[in-house]
Amino acid sequence: MAFAWKAAGISYNRYISVASRVVRRSLKEEKRIAAEKRGESDLRFAKWENGKQGEVKNLTDANAAADAQSASS
Repeated sequence: MAFAWKAAGISYNRYISVASRVVRRSLKEEKRIAAEKRGESDLRFAKWENGKQGEVKNLTDANAAADAQSASS
């Protein structure tokens, strides 16, 4: 028997994301705010060249800048 998320054609990560969002929204206001703060994530990266770490950048900001640059080209 297939899992429901597989039958729906979505990945496990997407399934967990949707399920956790539903649970957070069902909580009372005080608990919901605390749960939403725990659910936030911030992804950062740095490019390494010649054994030295470059500038640390936020992935969301870097993607937005790359999209803007490709749209203007």
